[in-house]
This record gives sequence, structure tokens and C-alpha cells, in this order.
Amino acid sequence: MARMIEELEDETGAVIKYKRHANGRGLVAPSARVADSAYIDATAYVEANARVGLDAYVGAGSWIDQGAMIGDRTFVGANVHIGAESVIGAGVRIGSNAKLGRNVMVGNGARVDRDLQVAAGTVIELRGAGAARAALAAPLHAHPRTARDARRAA
Repeated sequence: MARMIEELEDETGAVIKYKRHANGRGLVAPSARVADSAYIDATAYVEANARVGLDAYVGAGSWIDQGAMIGDRTFVGANVHIGAESVIGAGVRIGSNAKLGRNVMVGNGARVDRDLQVAAGTVIELRGAGAARAALAAPLHAHPRTARDARRAA
């Protein structure tokens, strides 16, 4: 029977304990929260205080850094790094070898191409979402209901 707790040493010599996730056998820090239906590949890591949602997939060699949040049904390819405190929405697809910096935000349903390097603090949203958000935030103008109301206002 395979060990359920793994102890690894970091670059400073400190021992860090991880547990194996039941679905995929990936290494998960004890304070991380990973949905039972998520798949974490055996060579992937989910660090402390990270969250991985329902039916998410984290590929081989990927690293979900501290405090990062991965949404439901999100696909993270092989050898991907999700930076600390990043928020990845639901239904996102992140291609293999992508590197996302700290505090990156990716909107629901967006795609991050393979081999892409995303700078810290970047916001990625679906095309057109910014325009829709701006239209909703625009102030409402009082429009007269009829031509007669317009004449009265003049």
C-alpha cells in the first residue's frame, strides 16, 4: 500500500508534509482544499491554502502555488505554474508549460495558450467582457418617454 503522507525537504532544508489526493495521487498540502472529484496528477503539487474546485484537472508536473484558487471544471495542462494568490475562474483551459505570476486573475471560460508567460497582477477575461462591464457601469441618462415629454422638457 502506498504512503498517504509524503515528507519533502524544501530549498531551506525545512520538511514539508503533503498528503496524496485520492484521485490522481498528486501531492496536496494539508491546509489546501481540493474537491474529491478533482484530478491531481501524481507529479503535481497543490500548496498550502490553495483551492481546487469540482471536476478540475491538474496535469503532470504542474504546481498550484500558495493561496491560489482554481475554479470548477478548469483544465490545467502539464508543467504549468499558477502563481501564489492567483484566481482562476470556472471552465478555464490553461495550456501546457504556461507560467502565471502572482495575483493573476483569469475569468470564467477564458483560455491561456500553451507556453505563455503571464506577468504578475495580470487580468485575463473573455473577449468583450470588458466592454459589457463598462456598458453596465455607465450612468443612465434620463430619456423622455414621448415626443410630447421631450417638448415639455425643452
